[in-house]
Amino acid sequence: MARISGVTIPSEKQIQIALTYVYGIGPKTSSDILTAAKIDKTVRVKNLTDSEISKIQDVINDTLTVEGELQRIVSGNIKRLKDINAYRGLRHKQNLPSRGQRTKTNARTRRGKKVTVGGTAKKVAAKT
Repeated sequence: MARISGVTIPSEKQIQIALTYVYGIGPKTSSDILTAAKIDKTVRVKNLTDSEISKIQDVINDTLTVEGELQRIVSGNIKRLKDINAYRGLRHKQNLPSRGQRTKTNARTRRGKKVTVGGTAKKVAAKT
């Protein structure tokens, strides 16, 4: 089990895929890191040597912001939008989509479980 940027990456996967388990590294960035470190993309994580892992870690530290630091930057950006009352900040405050998606239907991921408005059920006639 190799640890890169504080994340234990899966040992059975190819290194190009395993690097995407680190927050802030996607497929393209993973490929660029391995090219810079001169490591084959298809080698399994369990077959990497300690020197190869340290090369990868050095490239990441030199060129990228990942994991906790990146999450702090992103949350700081959202907080700034909320503080200045920007439209996007207001959408974040209300837990609604902030990039123009429709909300009359869909948007369930952002809005949460559907809440049924009361009074839609038919009332049973009372016997008199």
